[in-house]
Amino acid sequence: MKLKPLNDRVLVKRLESEEVTAGGIIIPDSAKEKPQKGKVVAAGPGKLDEKGELVKMAVKAGDVVLFTKYAGTEIKIDGEEHLVLREEDILAIVEK
Repeated sequence: MKLKPLNDRVLVKRLESEEVTAGGIIIPDSAKEKPQKGKVVAAGPGKLDEKGELVKMAVKAGDVVLFTKYAGTEIKIDGEEHLVLREEDILAIVEK
């Protein structure tokens, strides 16, 4: 299934969090928090400003982003969990 987000919405697939801490402690599944880092799968065209002009998105498909903890709406696409969130819920783009 293909999804194209509307306006300033972004489709993000969460990236898996690490299972071992820097000190070597293994984190069980029950204690893990959902990661706040994900990869942008698709992005909408942007939103209109007060003048009716299109403001383009700052993120694009393929970007790795950090987002707020309780942001977005969780959905399943082909059995995989994704998030649909607004661009304003994205905190940063992770650069390599």
